[in-house]
Amino acid sequence: MQDTAKKSPGNALEALRGHSVVVADTGEFEAIRAFAPTDATTNPTLVLAAAKLPEYEGLVADAVAHGRAASGDRAAAAASRLMTLFGREIVGVVPRYVSTEVDARLSFDTAGTVAQAYRLLAAYDELGVDRDRILIKIASTWEGLRAARVLESQGVRCNLTLMFSPVQAAAACDAGATLISPFVGRITDWYKAHEGVEAYAPEADPGVLSVRRIHGYVKAYGYPTQVMAASFRNRDQILALAGCDLLTISPKLLDELAGLSGPVPRRLPDAGAEPARMRTDEAAFRRALNDDAMATEKLAEGIRRFAADQEALEAMLAAQL
Repeated sequence: MQDTAKKSPGNALEALRGHSVVVADTGEFEAIRAFAPTDATTNPTLVLAAAKLPEYEGLVADAVAHGRAASGDRAAAAASRLMTLFGREIVGVVPRYVSTEVDARLSFDTAGTVAQAYRLLAAYDELGVDRDRILIKIASTWEGLRAARVLESQGVRCNLTLMFSPVQAAAACDAGATLISPFVGRITDWYKAHEGVEAYAPEADPGVLSVRRIHGYVKAYGYPTQVMAASFRNRDQILALAGCDLLTISPKLLDELAGLSGPVPRRLPDAGAEPARMRTDEAAFRRALNDDAMATEKLAEGIRRFAADQEALEAMLAAQL
């Protein structure tokens, strides 16, 4: 991969860093090293893709050996080990946080999510990784939000993912989440399919507008929770959200931004008009999510996709056990 980020100091990627923290949305730590982001985020999809590359054979072999020595579900143990091995390598590349995802199949199990979070942290302890460098990544279901409340109250930092609606964001803030990850591109995908639109201008893009609304709500009420826009489809979406706390960007789009010249204006203010405070008790949360067809469908789809990739990762490792 061409390291254009380092060769062009006046590029749009460098300008963007003046407004937002740049996060690498990949499990490939060599790609992360090329663009020098502040944070990195992983999930089973990214780790599954990276694990198939020859340069990571050593990590896969370590995970398989760990699985063979484990009691119980050896494939699950190997997959968990591989996730934390990738996390360990990435911690050595980025200066701040690495997000590690809880099994999506636990998205409706609060106690199970909390238990796996602590298993992941124990695995990082074993690998010599400071747990303060890790964000536990949890789906933004009601049960996931309850798990985040428990974990954050115990000093475990959480990243609430698969976020598609303002009520999910408000509930995550009320739960004390360190970070929330609204999914720009998947929101846009839904509206394109349902409105029969091929593309949106950045200022009319539903995914962009959703993140702007969430960011404005968080800032208006002074929550310490940081907003990390995720799941971008093109660079225009990214540039339209300059000023969001964090932006997690794929290597392909990082490369595009590194090759783009010109100024990048800030598009999101720190605070704006104060919106109405949202209720985030269980009944209000479930009603608001149910009334949002896009958020309901994309949350369910996202959980299914991450669960399927988790199962595919375990199957790949099981074949070597």
